[in-house]
Amino acid sequence: SNAESRLITIDLKKAGTNIGYIPGAGDEIPTCLKDVGYSVTVLTNELLATENLSKYNAIITGVRAYNTNKRLQVFYNKLMEYVNNGGSLIVQYNTNNFISSVISKIGPYPFTISRERVTNENAEVRILKPTHSAFTYPNIITAKDFDGWIQERGIYFASDIDKNYETLLSMNDPNEKPNEGSLIVAKYGKGNFVYTGLVFFRELPAGVPGAYRLLVNLLSLPQNK
Repeated sequence: SNAESRLITIDLKKAGTNIGYIPGAGDEIPTCLKDVGYSVTVLTNELLATENLSKYNAIITGVRAYNTNKRLQVFYNKLMEYVNNGGSLIVQYNTNNFISSVISKIGPYPFTISRERVTNENAEVRILKPTHSAFTYPNIITAKDFDGWIQERGIYFASDIDKNYETLLSMNDPNEKPNEGSLIVAKYGKGNFVYTGLVFFRELPAGVPGAYRLLVNLLSLPQNK
């Protein structure tokens, strides 16, 4: 397929390759990660209840997982313990609207999900902390990695962000004010928690190299000493 032929051209370094995936409303992230050599286990509610999660280098939630799976609230403490013990939990966007708001806690520190977004796929992306491991390990990320994105940059950004989070990117649509809520990261115990509105679920199936490289870095965040 076209996707596979495009993927081969990605210059990609990986760290730990054992990934857990918590399904949401459905996206192709597990297939895309398998295509670049990850081992991906789909974490059903049954597995979340019974598994020792420490075997996973990182866990990523599918889009709108907290909207579609009310039981994730039950697993909040277990997921936070996983992070505290050295895991990385990457939460893809959840929606906040009349139909489907997230009342549950998601991260170790508070933040709100807003309806802020950047819909211009070519909007300038400013890297606020270029030395953060999200941009240096195992792949070096520069503004070039945001070239060629399709459809939009990100949706449902974080707002009311607790000071324990670092905001890593700033972006905005033309004539709008800069927004730093597209990618937030917190250290928690030995591990890391990430919330991101960046549309990885669109970019990976489209074979966008920079999106792969950045997501791999988020899946590879090093343990905190």
